[in-house]
Amino acid sequence: MDIVVLFSALVTATLRYATPLMLAGLGGMFAERSGIINIGLEGTMMVGAWAAVYGSFLSGSPWVGLLCAIVAGLVVAAMHAVASIHWRANQVVSGTAINLLGAGLTEFAMSKIWEQAGQSPRVTAMPEVVNLPIVGKLNLFIYIAFLLVLISQIALWKTPWGLRLRACGEHPLAADTVGINVIKMRWYGTLLSGFFAAVAGASLSIGMVSRFTNGMTSGRGFIALAAMIFGKWSPGGVMLACLFFGLSDGLATICQIEGIRIAPEFFNMAPYVITILALAGVVGRSTPPAAEGIPYEKAH
Repeated sequence: MDIVVLFSALVTATLRYATPLMLAGLGGMFAERSGIINIGLEGTMMVGAWAAVYGSFLSGSPWVGLLCAIVAGLVVAAMHAVASIHWRANQVVSGTAINLLGAGLTEFAMSKIWEQAGQSPRVTAMPEVVNLPIVGKLNLFIYIAFLLVLISQIALWKTPWGLRLRACGEHPLAADTVGINVIKMRWYGTLLSGFFAAVAGASLSIGMVSRFTNGMTSGRGFIALAAMIFGKWSPGGVMLACLFFGLSDGLATICQIEGIRIAPEFFNMAPYVITILALAGVVGRSTPPAAEGIPYEKAH
């Protein structure tokens, strides 16, 4: 294959694989910055992917599908918020329940609505826009992802709202003392995680393949959590980590196309290996928000 064509294919594959990770990683970051662990990103992505296809199937519009995905993601996130914030349940257990719910619910809906297992009918997909040099046209979700990274960076680090959110994840008692509503801010963080994860799911179903298939997230929610840790809970860091992980998937694809005999599992395990090294302090210390996962009860 010509070197320019090869490079173009690698860049396109990297952006394509990195987009859902970037979106889900931002969602996990906002939740944990507020003090709530949300390992239910995988299940929320699954529900979002299914809702996007169903909305597009009924309306013929991918934009309606995206709206349906967002609504579904917010509902799932609200369930996690009620369990974690108000009931003060174990947040890891709640997130695990959402993952199981997402997988089971979407499979059940597939069998009841389309009366077939495996995959849905094809639907109208999100369009590709802007013919860029080398990479050509890219799916609109890729541009949405980078725009949301920029907005998240500004919101988290340059606004009073972002300062309040981070305070609730670091020292909620101190935040409460100065008048910040910790419960409300944690709701914001959790709902944002549902929003981002649902858009990530939609980017898979109506962005990549124009249909829903059972298990289509394939662990991307967990890889997004790994990217969040490797990116040190920062929008810019999450973006760079996801691009690196996307590059791993892109290299696996190119190796298969070129017939290079390297097991794709070698590239697939890279995100997890890098995250373990990051947690061990080998590639830079990753310190989570201090109050992450600790339920908060307002003092009376």
